[in-house]
Amino acid sequence: MRIQRLTRNALLTGLALIIFSIEAALPALSPVPGIKLGLSNIITVYAMFAIGPRDALAILCARILLGAFVTGNVSTLMYSAAGGALCYLVMLLLRRILSSKQVWIASVIGAAFHNLGQILVAVAITRTVGLFAYLPVLLASGMIAGLFTGLCGQMLTSRLKGPS
Repeated sequence: MRIQRLTRNALLTGLALIIFSIEAALPALSPVPGIKLGLSNIITVYAMFAIGPRDALAILCARILLGAFVTGNVSTLMYSAAGGALCYLVMLLLRRILSSKQVWIASVIGAAFHNLGQILVAVAITRTVGLFAYLPVLLASGMIAGLFTGLCGQMLTSRLKGPS
């Protein structure tokens, strides 16, 4: 079972990393900096609800760390880690109260907290409280992206079985 679990998590991490790398190579969707779809979060949402929080955390951490090195953008590691941590914690709480038909809700709320984590890091690094003015733009775009990734994650969760 351990080898099967390790293999599954490695495959999901690899898939998330491939999606992350492809998205990072694409031109920006918006002239507003920081706005992206976050398609690799589909894997995180799926893992959280289909195979469990412990494995989801391992996949998320590996993807964040490896993604920073693969794309050569190690400076964004703090932003991704803070956003990922807040998103993970919120989805962990929501996992207890939401049904399998409400996975998308956890993703939307998780996306909002991901953006909040990123803004908190930016404010801490730059010591510019005015960056909070950018939060509504990030929240709006993040929640739209979270809806899309959540619906995809929900579809995966309903169609693919987790461990028996």
